[in-house]
Amino acid sequence: MYSSIAVYDMNGFKITTSNGISIRFEYYINDAPVTCRAFATLLPFTRTFCHARVSGQEIWIDNVPPLDIIQENASVFTTPSEVVFGPSRPARIKTTNCMGIYYGEGRGLDACNIFAKVVDEDAQKLAALGDDIWKNGKQEIIVEGL
Repeated sequence: MYSSIAVYDMNGFKITTSNGISIRFEYYINDAPVTCRAFATLLPFTRTFCHARVSGQEIWIDNVPPLDIIQENASVFTTPSEVVFGPSRPARIKTTNCMGIYYGEGRGLDACNIFAKVVDEDAQKLAALGDDIWKNGKQEIIVEGL
């Protein structure tokens, strides 16, 4: 189903902030292959990310393009700099078609597929973006393949 994705698209993705800062992420292709391949088919897209109120140091969106994917590598527990996507199955998931990027400590509202992590060199840029959105409000971000 997702075989039309070019090989370079599976290296990861980047986000670009409204002031032109790029932050790169690498896929967990071995731990969440279905989610990685499906997410890559959505790229590029632009959404307005806001700060989470409950889950900790996280920026997120709840209007990501929908993906009909299974639960894999799913947990409410993440490590700082991981990226999550709410699967559509099972139907009871509260975070279906939500995407979150943890820039620090946090815990999700419901199990999401953990499918990527910021590259080490960009971790400080991600933390600065998270703090900026927390202090100054939502921000439009472009999400695209590497």
